[in-house]
Amino acid sequence: MGSQQEIAIAIDKARDYLAEHPDETRYQDSPAVAVVEGGLRVLVTGPSGESFVTDMVKGVGGAASAPSPGWMFRAARASCAATLISMRAAEKGIPLSRLEVVVESESDDRGLLGVDDGVPSGPLSTRLVVRVASENASEQELRDIAEWGVEHSPVDDAVRRAIPVDVVVETGS
Repeated sequence: MGSQQEIAIAIDKARDYLAEHPDETRYQDSPAVAVVEGGLRVLVTGPSGESFVTDMVKGVGGAASAPSPGWMFRAARASCAATLISMRAAEKGIPLSRLEVVVESESDDRGLLGVDDGVPSGPLSTRLVVRVASENASEQELRDIAEWGVEHSPVDDAVRRAIPVDVVVETGS
């Protein structure tokens, strides 16, 4: 686990490198591969061996043996925002005594289940709450750090900004 100083130094080095090598700023993100293990249980793997499992609630045919993809989505938003807030605090030299990010959402299962095509299948609304404290920063400094972190969170950006999506269906074995 990196100290605040180590994190700040790493960020400075990364920024300097990218400033000197602008042709290396854009890249393909690591793919996530989801394979159905059985029922609605899905194993998701990455190129370096990382993995997790999702499942759905029993009410829609799952076994409720793992978190749902929707919960993992909220978890990704919360953890990414917490990471970026921590990075910004490290850059500013402000040690945080508390940082908690909560992501909530409201959904309507009619969209997910195709009961009503007028109802979105994703969340209808979402809320992100940041609880942050430091003995070495003013309330305004903490607000600025939190807002900067959320604004620069790649996962939260993908929620706030419409991004192009290509769907490719390959059939066969």
